[in-house]
Amino acid sequence: MPSMRDIKEKIASTKQMRKITKAMQMVAAAKLNRAQATAQDYSAYADKLREVVASIASTASKGSNSKHPMLATRPVKKTAYLVITENRGLAGAYDSTVLKYTQNLIREKHQSQDEYLIIVTGKVGLNYFEKRGYPVAFSKTDISDDFSFDDVLAFAKQTITLFDTKQIDELHLIYNHFVNAISQTLVDKQLLPLKDLESKPTEKVNYAYEPDEDEVLESLLPLYAEGQIYGALLDAKAAEQAARMTAMRSASDNASDIIDHLSLSYNRARQAAITQEITEIVGGAAALE
Repeated sequence: MPSMRDIKEKIASTKQMRKITKAMQMVAAAKLNRAQATAQDYSAYADKLREVVASIASTASKGSNSKHPMLATRPVKKTAYLVITENRGLAGAYDSTVLKYTQNLIREKHQSQDEYLIIVTGKVGLNYFEKRGYPVAFSKTDISDDFSFDDVLAFAKQTITLFDTKQIDELHLIYNHFVNAISQTLVDKQLLPLKDLESKPTEKVNYAYEPDEDEVLESLLPLYAEGQIYGALLDAKAAEQAARMTAMRSASDNASDIIDHLSLSYNRARQAAITQEITEIVGGAAALE
């Protein structure tokens, strides 16, 4: 049985750890508010951009015999998965949900590594795939909590280039979607070839194009695809902060439970020591009579 001194030291160390987890919870909550606001603001912009691009794409396709390469479906010989994870951990099951899903998906759909490649953000995902021998084409592990579009533009362009140069025939985004502060859902979204431009009806608007629809579309479609990657990163960052806040709250609650249990053990040990001392005093007095 641990001594009273050992129990007291354990209580002190657990209280110190609880201070740390509570501080991390508060930091994550503050970052969540900023990340959520940024993701929501960009989502509104992305929706409007999708409407514009969809309208132009539908007009251009009527006057052309072939679709833009980013809209055209071709035989799938190789698939790329852009997997979004974090750098630090301490966010509960945030990363494991995405990584296990990706691993199972690859096992079900592919027979060899020649049929797919992986693009990953975050050190957690990069270490996971490299240790298991998965073909990682490239990665990005320096995305800060307050990143901008310019910070990830080169990474997004590099990803889109794989499809433009026909190194891949499909591109999927796999990440955690932010629902609310206590809930995230896994998303597996096909980004390329672009299909969401035709999935929802858009309001028909008469646009004036200069020089023409095809050239405007040539510039807008890569921008739209890059923006989709940026939006997914923003969404995943909000989900990450929410998961971390929840994990730190659970850690603080568990620390409180441990402190209560240790305090009870300490009080019992202290009461037993007092009782023992009283018994010895009474026994000594009786022996002197």
